[in-house]
Amino acid sequence: MAVKTLSKLVRVDPYLKPYAETLRKRHERAVLRQLELTDGKQSLSDAANGHLYYGLHKSENGWVFREKAPNAKALYLYGDFSRWEIKSEFALHPIGNGDWEIELPEFALKHGMLYKLWMVWHSGADERLPAYATRVVQDDTTKVFCAQVWDPKPYVWQWPAPPKPAHPIIYEAHVGMSSQEAKISSYWEFKEIVLPRIKALGYNMIQLMAIQEHPYYGSFGYQVSNFFAPSSRFGTPEELKELIDTVHREGIYVILDVVHSHSVSNEKEGISLFDGSDYLYFHAGEKGLHPVWGSRCFDYGKQETLHFLMSNLKYWLEEFHFDGFRFDGVTSMCYWNHGLGVDFVDYAQYFDDNVDEDAVTYLTLANNLVRSVNPQAITIAEDVSGMPGMAFPAEDGGVGFDYRMSMGIADYWVKTLKTQSDEQWGMGDIYFRMTDKRNEEQTISYVECHDQAMVGDKTLIFRMVDSKMYTNMSVLTPDMDVARGVALHKMIRLVTLTLASGGYLNFMGNEFGHPEWIDFPREGNGWSCQYARRQWNLADDNMLQYAGLNRFDRDMIHLVEKEHLLDFLPEKIWEDNNNKILSYRRGDCLFFYNFHPCQSVKDYEIPCDGNQYKIVLSSDSPSYNGFGNVDETVEYNAFVENGRHYLKMYLPSRTALVLKAL
Repeated sequence: MAVKTLSKLVRVDPYLKPYAETLRKRHERAVLRQLELTDGKQSLSDAANGHLYYGLHKSENGWVFREKAPNAKALYLYGDFSRWEIKSEFALHPIGNGDWEIELPEFALKHGMLYKLWMVWHSGADERLPAYATRVVQDDTTKVFCAQVWDPKPYVWQWPAPPKPAHPIIYEAHVGMSSQEAKISSYWEFKEIVLPRIKALGYNMIQLMAIQEHPYYGSFGYQVSNFFAPSSRFGTPEELKELIDTVHREGIYVILDVVHSHSVSNEKEGISLFDGSDYLYFHAGEKGLHPVWGSRCFDYGKQETLHFLMSNLKYWLEEFHFDGFRFDGVTSMCYWNHGLGVDFVDYAQYFDDNVDEDAVTYLTLANNLVRSVNPQAITIAEDVSGMPGMAFPAEDGGVGFDYRMSMGIADYWVKTLKTQSDEQWGMGDIYFRMTDKRNEEQTISYVECHDQAMVGDKTLIFRMVDSKMYTNMSVLTPDMDVARGVALHKMIRLVTLTLASGGYLNFMGNEFGHPEWIDFPREGNGWSCQYARRQWNLADDNMLQYAGLNRFDRDMIHLVEKEHLLDFLPEKIWEDNNNKILSYRRGDCLFFYNFHPCQSVKDYEIPCDGNQYKIVLSSDSPSYNGFGNVDETVEYNAFVENGRHYLKMYLPSRTALVLKAL
């Protein structure tokens, strides 16, 4: 990780000059840490093989199991093979460096057997699941989790990953809640039912949530217990591999929503107080407890933690062929106060004592590792703080992510709908908010992700249509509130996507305005899956508005991909707050919006570059359940006035038009 031009980040952002020395030390810290991990002799990838050493593995003579537990006084394997009794023949022995080991003959363990660890320390003893367990299952009756001996016929991969997309158009998805039925869905059902929909819509990347095993289903997968185990709720590891293989067959990338920001505090299922100590992988004491999430906070300065987490990344890349990661909770990782209740308004906040420099170092090393394992992999940071350099090459002084989530855009749309009438919307403000980013960093824009769909919150269309989502969505019974919501749903998505700098994200079902929030099975709802599903039938019913929204999303995505629009920088052409008109150019396409709630404009003159144009997308098209007020067959010829070229347009209210140069 040699420094090419460490001052590059400072050169592209002069406001960083006062912090140039801090940035230099931050980079140097990562370089030294990598040398320490690799001993200066091996590659970073070679230093991330904990999953190949720890846990249960087949050996030449049978089985070998290893675990790291420096605070333990004794360890035992027990399970089906010991009739769930603690027996001396299944005792592990210490082999140094806090590691324990046991070798067993091949006949001792069989595929499918359940097992656990019995951990003894100086002040007590309790059951534990192995930290590197790759298969964990839950009993349907007792709800108890156990590790499982998993020795199936190896999966044979059929398809290589497709070429890396230049601009990720991401479909954020949760396998378990992807069924139309009120049940927990499976990897196989997702492959057969949902993947074809994603392919038809034109998304080039899928972001899978909740894959790492988690004891509480309602946590949406963000309270991880078993970092190396794909959730058995959805099927077997081989079925997950088949899903990923099929995604690749369809020419789509697939990334994992990885949770390295914290760990569930459960002791029997997770790695909290694993060997009786609270500091094996985490900060000791209060520092190791997240004040809001109730989870355990990793100590990124510890060798054990770095090896554990980096091995975890390599495992998902190599064993399951994921094409990269979206790192959850990066803000919580990087600041000692976890970014809670903080507005990041001053550059000094990115370099003061509140920054956990060990966490920043880990993220830098994680990005270096991912690139070394798969140079085509993509990494995305979920960081609301706006830390400079987060999505900037590590060798140039950054943290090394390819993209960061543009989280402020979703907040902007929610705030706009909550606090402003339609007449108050500012056209320049919309353009600025969609394009307000650090020029040196690529972002993923989105109108709403899973956060806005959770119970207690509202999706964008629900904020606009409310309870009429359940009663007035028929195309045969026009309703003013529904018409407003449907029109703005299309326009807001189009302006967000086509002003994105790096990529775009949509959460499963939101493309057609799914009417219900997400409420996972829990005691408060009688453990019901009624609201943890997706009603795909709504998108397929041409008598409902949902179908038109689905078709618009499809055609919008296909247009952006076909015209390679994100390869070009947007150029604002016109804004008119009185008439609520916004126009900009991107590539060979011109975009026109009339956000006015009731006022259409005729013969409206907008500057252009002198070409002839045709309409390639109209949000008012009858195919999207619009009113069809625009003749989409008309070709537009520029005219000259006072030495400038103009187009004369008819722009109906609450309509977006995309014109392409002929």
